[in-house]
Amino acid sequence: MIRRFPRSISIFLLHRTQALRSSRFIRKMSLKTISVLDDAELKDGQMKEVDFEQGKVLLSRLGDKIHATSAFCTHYGAPLAKGVLTSDGRVVCPWHGACFNVCTGDIEDAPAPAALHSFKAQVSDGKIQVTADPSKTQKDNKDRQPKLLSSGSENIGKGVVIVGGGSGALQAVESLREHGYKSPITILSKETYTPIDRTKLSKGLITDAAKIEWKTAADFKIKYGTNIRLGVEVTSVNLENKTVSLDNGKDVVSYDNLILASGGVPRRLPVEGAQLENVYTLRGVPDAQKIDAAAQAGKRVVVVGSSFISMELVVAMSKRGLASVDVIGMEEYPFEAVLGKVVGRGLKKYHESQGVKFHMSSKVEKIVPQEGNPSLAGGVVVNGTTLPADFVIMGVGVAPATQFLKGSGINIERDGGIRVDEYLRVRSGPDTKNVYAIGDIAIYPQVINGSEARIEHWNVAGNHGRAVGKTLAGSPQPFVKVPVFWSAQGGQLRYCGVGHSYDDVIIKGDPDEMKFIAYYVKGNKVVAVASMQNDPVVGKASELLRLGLMPSPQELKSGKDLLTIDISTATTLGRVEAA
Repeated sequence: MIRRFPRSISIFLLHRTQALRSSRFIRKMSLKTISVLDDAELKDGQMKEVDFEQGKVLLSRLGDKIHATSAFCTHYGAPLAKGVLTSDGRVVCPWHGACFNVCTGDIEDAPAPAALHSFKAQVSDGKIQVTADPSKTQKDNKDRQPKLLSSGSENIGKGVVIVGGGSGALQAVESLREHGYKSPITILSKETYTPIDRTKLSKGLITDAAKIEWKTAADFKIKYGTNIRLGVEVTSVNLENKTVSLDNGKDVVSYDNLILASGGVPRRLPVEGAQLENVYTLRGVPDAQKIDAAAQAGKRVVVVGSSFISMELVVAMSKRGLASVDVIGMEEYPFEAVLGKVVGRGLKKYHESQGVKFHMSSKVEKIVPQEGNPSLAGGVVVNGTTLPADFVIMGVGVAPATQFLKGSGINIERDGGIRVDEYLRVRSGPDTKNVYAIGDIAIYPQVINGSEARIEHWNVAGNHGRAVGKTLAGSPQPFVKVPVFWSAQGGQLRYCGVGHSYDDVIIKGDPDEMKFIAYYVKGNKVVAVASMQNDPVVGKASELLRLGLMPSPQELKSGKDLLTIDISTATTLGRVEAA
């Protein structure tokens, strides 16, 4: 029996077929094949950036196979040829730890917001030839939409509800759809904008959310089948009924799986004056707007806390012609708990050269109001002396945003965090199968040393989201990533690992010159590495820690160079894949 369609449908199908053929023809016509390098110039385990007309292509050789992709990281545009290649096909960005698969261009690790273009590569007459659309080799066209195995259009069940609209939520959505999750996804965010590059708030005092949003609400809806509700606050959850209550019961949302990604709330010291109007903390765009408005030429600021966020703000404000910048810290040197005294001293020296005055080994006694306006801070009392201030910034850490979970049955630890297993599922409460906690609130098992820790790194939250997304899509993924973070301190400081409570620090180079590598040792094992002006050492260290191939402290003291350790050639594949 021949099935006949109405004339209108037949015409539509004909036009659609013609359009598809035309699109394929145009794409084919736009491709060019160019010889880019002598085959002999690319050795096993090597990467090289090569010209492709006006653009660039990254070549990677793994054994006898050559792969070609976009040459620049989709995060901030770093040249990937200066990163780290592993024999299992990972390329790690030299700047911020984003990772891609060189065989496909797909995202492996956050903070990559988009995939790489992947091009055909072959060898002909001793030359490596690449076939590509020249426009896709341009740096400003480096991003590729990830290959989504599902768009969510199937609308099966109640789906996943994500509490929080940060890095963890963004990457969870990406990962869910990349790995074929078909059910609905709903993000519930207290913030009034979609997930942003939060790191730019402290590093650049960006005040326009639209400039740092990774995706628009329309992108989430159309491309990812995700409903994002902004400006709503989750006030309670009922794990037995699988519901989330918004704004004290004004609305209730049901779910099949719940991802708790609520982030943190900036702490304030319990001192007199901490709540005055011009005592600022930093978490979201409105906070950045207040600080930006206050940090004008001729003004005086007192910064309470010598944390990374605090000192990044100091750097951001240092070029604004402020009359004075005073920093109060409890330790002898800034960053001492994480980076140690020697590195902290070097960074303190740099900041002092920029006019910053430190008051270390000190505690704030109180914040005093202005004489003419009792609602505004006019000074900070430390060591019996009042430091004059037109505004105050309090950077003393964050508390996990878990207040809404009280009464849910989930145990909240003393620091406000939630213990999870290796799959990031909550370990307590009436439902330990369908509820996950990620990011700032999660106390999770550490691969490096077997301990449990809660790590407040933007990048960790993103990778948590990617792991949970893969698990919920049907491929259970234990979290094994090594934490990576970076900080703008007059130069780029990079760090990987879990180095708190270290026993020893091995330093190569000179922190006073802001050019060094620091290895943090605990139990005769290197558990973390920091560097400045030594890329891609931290990228290499993160992979060695992941693979369990980090040299011993004794080897490092004897001069072992991480960059000489082979994890890229085909001969290392068995060892790399077994890790």
